[in-house]
Amino acid sequence: MNALAARAVFTVLALLTSGFAAAERADRDKPVILDGGQMTIDETKGLRTLEGDVQLVRGTLLIRTDKLIVTQDANGYQKAIAYGGPGGKARFRQKRDASSEYIDGEAARIEHDGRSDKTEFFGNAYVRSGRDEMRGQYISFDGQTEKYLVTGGTTNSSGHAEPVRAVIVPKSAPAPDSSPGDAQPPSHN
Repeated sequence: MNALAARAVFTVLALLTSGFAAAERADRDKPVILDGGQMTIDETKGLRTLEGDVQLVRGTLLIRTDKLIVTQDANGYQKAIAYGGPGGKARFRQKRDASSEYIDGEAARIEHDGRSDKTEFFGNAYVRSGRDEMRGQYISFDGQTEKYLVTGGTTNSSGHAEPVRAVIVPKSAPAPDSSPGDAQPPSHN
């Protein structure tokens, strides 16, 4: 199977597992609270840039990162871009709608769009929804349609595409002794 075909199979697999979670709908009506070491505000552009131990909170939505840029459009919708910094990760957490479980994720960069309710994870992305998890170079979660898209990275020097990985735990399965995140992906040498 060539790299493009393998990536397509994993993408289809990820879309088939789209029943993972819907983001907490009540968060849309909550104010955005921004904390950080330093904030620059440009009111004419609706732009806020925060740096240094940054946190964005909106209801159950939490984004933690080193640098965050938040824009707001004329209708009041916010978009946040979180940068993990050198070697760091941006982190995302949000409660699932009508559930006690959370969606947790991390990546080198995270973009969350309040208007479309879409969150994208770029660079060594990891998302966990309940006990299920996904890994890839890019993960997109659409909160309106409850669908995920997971893709691998570029082809490496040996001609293999960086793989994606999903662990889907049956709803009736007992809790594992160790988290699915502890499992190591198979070697592709």
